[in-house]
Amino acid sequence: MWRTSDTGLADLAYSLLEVPSRRALSYINPAFGDSIASLNVSLLSAPMALHVLPKRAPQTLRVPLTRRFTTSPRTASYADTLPNLRIGAHTRVLFQGFTGRQATANVKESLEWGTKIVGGVKPGVEGEHLGLPVFPSVKAAQDKARPDASAIYVPGNQTAQAIEEAIEAEIPLVVAVAEHVPIHDILRIHSMLQTQSKTRLVGANCPGIISAIGKCRIGFQPLPCFAPGNVGIVAKSGTLSYETVASTTRAGLGQSLCISMGGDVLAGTNFVDALGIFEHDPDTQGIILVGEIGGTAEMDAAEWIKDYRRRTADPKPIMALVGGLEAPPGRIMGHAGAWAAPGEPDAETKYQALERAGAVMVNHPEKFGAGMKTLLSSRSKYPRTSPISGTGSHNRGFHTMRRVTPVSIQTAQQKRSLYIKQFQAFDILKQKGVLVSESASSSDLSVSITVDRTALSPCIVVSPTAEFDQTQLKNYPFSYTLASFDGTPVIAAAASHLGLPASTHRKFAAFVQSLWEIYKEKEAFVLETQAGISTDGSFEVRSARFGFDDAAFRSSGRQEDIHKLRNTTEEVPEEVEAEKDGIVYIKLEGEGGIGTLVNGAGLAMNTVDALTIHGGHCANFLDTGGKATSETVKSSFRVICSDARVKAIFVNIFGGLTRCDMIAEGIILAFRDLKMKVPVVVRLRGTNEELGQKMIAESGLPLHAFDGFEEAAKKVIALAKGQ
Repeated sequence: MWRTSDTGLADLAYSLLEVPSRRALSYINPAFGDSIASLNVSLLSAPMALHVLPKRAPQTLRVPLTRRFTTSPRTASYADTLPNLRIGAHTRVLFQGFTGRQATANVKESLEWGTKIVGGVKPGVEGEHLGLPVFPSVKAAQDKARPDASAIYVPGNQTAQAIEEAIEAEIPLVVAVAEHVPIHDILRIHSMLQTQSKTRLVGANCPGIISAIGKCRIGFQPLPCFAPGNVGIVAKSGTLSYETVASTTRAGLGQSLCISMGGDVLAGTNFVDALGIFEHDPDTQGIILVGEIGGTAEMDAAEWIKDYRRRTADPKPIMALVGGLEAPPGRIMGHAGAWAAPGEPDAETKYQALERAGAVMVNHPEKFGAGMKTLLSSRSKYPRTSPISGTGSHNRGFHTMRRVTPVSIQTAQQKRSLYIKQFQAFDILKQKGVLVSESASSSDLSVSITVDRTALSPCIVVSPTAEFDQTQLKNYPFSYTLASFDGTPVIAAAASHLGLPASTHRKFAAFVQSLWEIYKEKEAFVLETQAGISTDGSFEVRSARFGFDDAAFRSSGRQEDIHKLRNTTEEVPEEVEAEKDGIVYIKLEGEGGIGTLVNGAGLAMNTVDALTIHGGHCANFLDTGGKATSETVKSSFRVICSDARVKAIFVNIFGGLTRCDMIAEGIILAFRDLKMKVPVVVRLRGTNEELGQKMIAESGLPLHAFDGFEEAAKKVIALAKGQ
């Protein structure tokens, strides 16, 4: 072992392990942090120990960099692309997928709003569209139009290729909005991004980034909600971010810059990235963060907030919300990334971490506006020294969350459609020559492969116990391009944590290699195993739980053999039926009472959370998707009413891309067509909300229209109780 002071920065950089880890860089000794962050180093298999303020670093092998997509020098890194997020009136925007229907509609709106669009790309075609030039490639567009950013409007199965083309052309900012981008496509993209210093990615599966001050929209955010102002917003959820924006607009604050992290497993830009931009942005006076279950981004943000408030005499006020407090363990809550891998915190743990860091927590986004207005007006009262003092008394005015005992790891059986049965997982293991047996032993250990969402890479997760003990788990990221584990530092570190003798390291490497080949070839998102060591030193799997990426099949038609393993007859019938109409429905346990119908996964999670906090009992989670139509509303009502526990229905819709009057019409038609008897409370916010509420109120049906959440929640809870 050696100290950082014992070697030059170059040696320190090359001695760090190969996988990129912004968390690792951010927690290096501050004396070296800024310089190290500027080095273009791919950190491979960095142990978790490296993530916690190391004054020492483990001496490891020097490793070659992976493929590079830029001519910039080795002393730069992906972190250097953070300034590219500072969009505004100056930003020149390119569109990939320019002539498509969605892009065309978006370009028209954005141009009218004031966004500076310089043209778009249609592969192999030159011409004109909407009075703007069409380029045959991103490279041609870069040469002729010099764009600062590219908005990617292509389907999920084409998104990775479009991002790669933008990286190769060194476009400064790339915004990918598509859903259903296969996880392994994005893992490959991140392995490229981490070896260059020209291109910053926002997304995928996000509404994009927007400067309300600079009138620059790169994405599909509902423009009527926005107003120039001084609040910076970063969010995982699209609909929750729109609710947040609308709340700050109603409060007269407006927004400076709004950045979407997106709801996918891997985000090109995360909370810490956005917080760093907001800190130094003179237009941003207050900051709002909207998180949810899945990953550790909120925990990283909490650490950043702690550090920021320690080193800042007059910190900008920060508010936050975390969705998924009532999410059932082991379920995927609408968004592709809304699930917790082994060792990841649950939503309550994230909530507590942000609160302890000094963020003012709320239970619903409509409270952000008034809350931030109060905080900004009293900013001069913030303590000038020792800003961190627990949660702080100023939090209590907005904090209405009930406290529950945190659970740090979710291990209940996942019901995602592409989780296969153990015997099927055993069959796949046998095909790779891995020994399997169901005879468990007290000496068994846990070995898994999943995604490290902070390192933006795959990782090995190990524990010396058979059960996933939070206190014993450690994860070891490694490069997506790694071909062989034999003799690598990541194997040595994982084996050491497991307490394996040196004589077993090669067989351990072979075992991990087999898991990795399955993970990559079959496009898994998690492979969990409990394994023991046989008499000859080989590793034998005693228990296995494998989950595979459904986007690889749904959007790209890959992995059909894996998808065929699904047996829908063994799943919840209502959930299967809803899926046919593109609806994400999860039947919740308990007494039920309230059926929920919401557009957007984040908003749906928060709706269940908030109703529960108010004393309600929800029968389901239901996300109609970002656009609620009359057909999806009708299908949603049908599946909700099939649950005999439902005594009242709560419809919580934010009219962004779809107007509230159109949604109201769909609700009225569906109610009549289905001859519904169950009372329905409708909360409509967003575009044309007053007209939509009027239509509901004048329908003559047992529909109750509200705009505020508190009043609507009280009404539906009372109706569910027969009051």
